[in-house]
Amino acid sequence: MPRRDAMSWIDLLQWPAMVATVVAAWLVASQSRRRRNWGFWWFLASNILWVVWAWHVQAWALIVLQVCLAALNLRGAKKTEPGERAA
Repeated sequence: MPRRDAMSWIDLLQWPAMVATVVAAWLVASQSRRRRNWGFWWFLASNILWVVWAWHVQAWALIVLQVCLAALNLRGAKKTEPGERAA
């Protein structure tokens, strides 16, 4: 029975992943460079949550998508670091 409890917890992980994704999108759409930067870090957190959930349900394409999006989010975070000029 403990195995089922662990599965239920992981099944619920999709909800904080979804919330983190929406918060990230909201922040990235901001005109504030600082908020945009935080948005990319929120996206990275959501990428991790989605990968954990996707692994559990064997959604391999979702894992590949999240890895690709994480790379883009790292690029975005680097380009919006506070104090750096936009290229």
